[in-house]
Amino acid sequence: MAGHILTVAQQKGGSGKTTLAAHLAVALSQNGGQPVAVLDVDPQGSLGTWFEAREESLGEHATGLEFKTASGWGARREARALARSHAFVVIDTPPKTDTDAKPAIDAADHVIVPIQPTPVDLWATEQTIQLAAREGTPAFLVLNRVPPRASLTQEMADAINASGYEALEARLGNRTGFAASMGKGRTVMEAAPSGKAAAEMAALVSELIRRIGS
Repeated sequence: MAGHILTVAQQKGGSGKTTLAAHLAVALSQNGGQPVAVLDVDPQGSLGTWFEAREESLGEHATGLEFKTASGWGARREARALARSHAFVVIDTPPKTDTDAKPAIDAADHVIVPIQPTPVDLWATEQTIQLAAREGTPAFLVLNRVPPRASLTQEMADAINASGYEALEARLGNRTGFAASMGKGRTVMEAAPSGKAAAEMAALVSELIRRIGS
């Protein structure tokens, strides 16, 4: 049976897409020790830079992940090839372009859409959701960089429910640990495994696996 392909996509820049992709991949690999691959189709190559830092930090054969890059329609072929030997394939896509994101969304079993809790971000997300719908790929919104005790967060959660978009209940807080760990080729689960950010990621991955039925 082929592995599950998860494409992290968001047409709006600055949503934390690459950070979420890296953290999802590591969290999934830690969950039962299944093989996980990451595929970077963003020309900026931020996920690749993170992976290189990870290799330097942990050693080339101790990253816990397989890393590949692709572009255009090669992303679909590469993702499906990786899915034959991995339980999960996590794809990071570029913002603001349908051309590169479309093949990655077409190849996916589910699209994960990070969204910051602001009205502007919700408006901008509609384009990504529509792209996933055109490809027939179910999508989940993930509230990301959520500030503590913000009334706007609940207002946004209510707005998402009213929009009809499907969202995960688990949320990721606006925590410096996410960016700090990425700079070292790590994730919060490795840098601070007993911290709140790691607990949030564990909850998110647990819910995601339950929702996708893997």
